[in-house]
Amino acid sequence: MANTNFHFKTNYAVSSKIEPFYKGGKLQISKDEKYIFCTCCTRVNVLEISTGKIVHSIEHDDQEDITSFALSCDDEMLVTASRALLLKQWDWREAQCTRSWKAIHTVPIASMTFDCTSTLLATGGCDGTIKLWDVVKQYCTHNLKGSSGVVHLVEFHPDIDRLQLFSSSLDCGIRLWDLHTSQCVCVLQSHYSAVTSLSFGPDGDTMVSSGRDKICTVWDLKSRTAKRTVPVYEAVEGVVILPVKKDLSQIGVQNRDLHFITAGSKGLLRVWEASTARCVYNQALPSTLGPSSEDDKESDDNPRSLTCLFHLPASARLATVTAEHNIVLYQLPDLSTLQQFVGYSDEVLDVKFLGQNDSHIVVATNSCQLKVFELLTNTCQILYGHSDTVLSLDVFKKGFVFASCAKDRSVRVWLMDSDSGHVRCVAYGSSHTNAVGSICCSRLKTSFLVSGSQDCTVKVWDLPADFSAAGTDMHQLAARAAEKAHDKDINSVAVSPNDKLLASGSQDRTAKLWSLAGEATIDLLGAFRGHRRGIWSVCFSPVDQVLATSSADGTAKLWSLQDFSCLKTFEGHDASVLKVIFVSRGTQLLSSGSDGLVKLWTIKTNECVKTLDAHQDKVWGLHASKKDDKMVTGSADSDITVWMDVTEIELAEEQAKQEDQIMKQQELSNLLHEKKYLKALGLAILLDQPHTVLSVIKAIRQTDDSSELLEKTVLKLRVDQKESLLRYCGVWNTNARNCLDAQAVLKVLLTHLPPEELLQYQGARTVLEGLIPYTERHMQRIGRLLQASMFLNYMWQKMRVAGAPSSMGQDEEMDTTPLGYEPVFMIDKERGKGSSDDKRDEDDSGNNEDPNCPVEEEEEEDDEKVSAAKKATTNGNHHSEIEESSEEEDEEDDERDQTTVTPAKCLATSSLPRLSALTS
Repeated sequence: MANTNFHFKTNYAVSSKIEPFYKGGKLQISKDEKYIFCTCCTRVNVLEISTGKIVHSIEHDDQEDITSFALSCDDEMLVTASRALLLKQWDWREAQCTRSWKAIHTVPIASMTFDCTSTLLATGGCDGTIKLWDVVKQYCTHNLKGSSGVVHLVEFHPDIDRLQLFSSSLDCGIRLWDLHTSQCVCVLQSHYSAVTSLSFGPDGDTMVSSGRDKICTVWDLKSRTAKRTVPVYEAVEGVVILPVKKDLSQIGVQNRDLHFITAGSKGLLRVWEASTARCVYNQALPSTLGPSSEDDKESDDNPRSLTCLFHLPASARLATVTAEHNIVLYQLPDLSTLQQFVGYSDEVLDVKFLGQNDSHIVVATNSCQLKVFELLTNTCQILYGHSDTVLSLDVFKKGFVFASCAKDRSVRVWLMDSDSGHVRCVAYGSSHTNAVGSICCSRLKTSFLVSGSQDCTVKVWDLPADFSAAGTDMHQLAARAAEKAHDKDINSVAVSPNDKLLASGSQDRTAKLWSLAGEATIDLLGAFRGHRRGIWSVCFSPVDQVLATSSADGTAKLWSLQDFSCLKTFEGHDASVLKVIFVSRGTQLLSSGSDGLVKLWTIKTNECVKTLDAHQDKVWGLHASKKDDKMVTGSADSDITVWMDVTEIELAEEQAKQEDQIMKQQELSNLLHEKKYLKALGLAILLDQPHTVLSVIKAIRQTDDSSELLEKTVLKLRVDQKESLLRYCGVWNTNARNCLDAQAVLKVLLTHLPPEELLQYQGARTVLEGLIPYTERHMQRIGRLLQASMFLNYMWQKMRVAGAPSSMGQDEEMDTTPLGYEPVFMIDKERGKGSSDDKRDEDDSGNNEDPNCPVEEEEEEDDEKVSAAKKATTNGNHHSEIEESSEEEDEEDDERDQTTVTPAKCLATSSLPRLSALTS
């Protein structure tokens, strides 16, 4: 039965992003061991270790690359150096630059470090000089010359009383500088290649140096001689002296002699005993490695090779950085892996949801490693197994077993532990003769998988019934069926929801349908022809007998599985459509392309209902979660984006908004009934409904003491509420029916608020300028009404004279005052010139001109003013309030003018001069 609550998807919002934050260069960990500072081109990013999130990003205004940086030992101060030879001091928690100065170096700075007091900063330049800066007093204290070439390493001795600085440059020597005399005391010569790191012993008299010449040297700083040279048989990038007082027997430390740990080109942590120059511990390789990857253990371009090593003494941890910019944290004393962060993923080729409730994603990048991210913390497991770039991924139904294929011509099956989340390789197979470009898992059970290769063949691999039966051993997979399926590379394979059909898409511009019913054969059922270029993706509908394909011709198509005809074509991408999947129970499609866009299509209407633009390059990876409530995309721009379906959220928010509006309207009605006008007015302004606010103003003005109550209510409003009320008055004043209410409010505002305060309101000048022409028009209309009332009074006096006693003379002076009203407007002197006798003469002569006629020419000029002011007055969401045209108002007003005289005292007679003064 169909779910009545089902809705088409209309929009996706970005839920989270995994972006590159470290692309090589210097990396430093804060003293409190909570943050990792690392460079990424023009920025220094601050990674919070506990959450895996970038919490701060520091960038130079000139957008120049940052060549080096240093964090002070008290974690308070960050200093960066850019290629523009500018040093900047930062309050990194606020991302604010507190000071900047020009470096005296003539070329970029290559290395920087603080002393333990956080007052001295040493900078080593590419010009061979070292400069020391007093960051408190803000001046350069030392200029040390003598190094040859780039000074890539500077380190203060941990004992500040010694005032010693160590440096190394291209001559491979370690220079010891006495800062008292600014002289180089000695050059420690032992290495024949670049010195990469220094580590000081707890007594301050022992130092270990490492180099790319595959040796480590133990130095006696008292005699300034080499005590021991330890051959480590790998290029070492980092060395750390291990603490003496801790039990480290699990990593081979059996006595209190000096031991140190190294990280280098082999990608392993190794522990060495200095006195015997013996390796006492070798870190084990991950058990996921298979025979295909053993060859590259000793290679120079090993992706596991380590470039940095840090000791975190407070938490007894070690941190390493790999050549592929992965940061790994280990726990002492057993060197168990705690956390892994991926600094840079390169091009993302495929991505899939994984785990319970889609808690993880597995990512294939332009690398032989797989990366499994936990979405909650962004921590990552790095999976080694393939020996070449992984090209495609797919996940079995339950979400804990997934498969991968790579350029190394192999396929692998991986199992995630449901409790710990640990992933290991459980099976592999390799019988293709070229790169395997696509893989697909069976849909009903974890029983088989299908691979498509650049050797133009499709293979079906049977899986064992239980992976856990073999323990830590890996199953060797064998293909049960193989078929030459296409004439060119196979880019995509897909298995139908019932596991009986197979679809393949190829660079030869065709897609084919195959039967999987045979035991050892794959039978061709038909071909889908119609695309003008190679097919990148094929996908079965979960509910209908249709197949979706996407192609390099920029289109996606739907095909019938019964007669292989094209049912629909979706056009909208500007380049190749790389991926297409079904969502919303097969009623909608998601497609991604080389244009960096993701499009949502409704199949029935053939319409693109949403285009998502979150990537700058090809979107290779596209996958929807099991519950269909979110999707994940991966792009060639290295970004991985998790999207949340906000259709249900939008509907719920809209419904909640409507319910809230109904409740507030009811509350407003209750407040008006209880005559709580201040609260009612505040609530109406909060709703941002000018018509509702106007109704409250009208209710106030209908009371007995309306003027006093209105003044009291308006003046009690907050400043922002008065600002909104002034804006509403500009709208109301354009309508003759509401002008009296607007003028009443304006009178309160203009009388009691100083001009300086009014002009501080947002858009006040525009509103006030728009009020002037309409107010002038309303005054002229009142003037015409006064003139018309005089004519009515004249007629009334004539009627009284006709029925008066004979004693009353014809020449008796007549009262021309309007009935019951005192004139408050000064009528135009030119227009009102002449005595009442002249008026009687005009009327007696039979000249019955309409008294409104002389004003028509002036009205045309007024209309021009009003149309210009109307543009200035209308803004925001109040356009609907000005829909009655001024012409219709004039006609209605003229009709009312013949029968009714509007009390002139209701118009704020002082508004016009005040408005003119405010806007001049």
